[in-house]
Amino acid sequence: MAKTQIGARVDAEIAELARKRAADRGMSVGDYLAHLVLEDASGLRARAMGAAERFLAEHQALFDEAEESERAGKGRQAA
Repeated sequence: MAKTQIGARVDAEIAELARKRAADRGMSVGDYLAHLVLEDASGLRARAMGAAERFLAEHQALFDEAEESERAGKGRQAA
């Protein structure tokens, strides 16, 4: 597929984050951005976020319990 160059102005922090995330995935920034646009256009990102929300809603009590146990454990002193 032929490639077309586009330009966009973003904050320096966003540009650096895009570079880091692309590097983490072993991609160029252009390929990374194209991947994000395709995910967004296909609805994949929205479906993934919905699945994550449902998972958290279903299992929130377990996360709360684990957090409470961790807090209680940190408050204990060694004898």
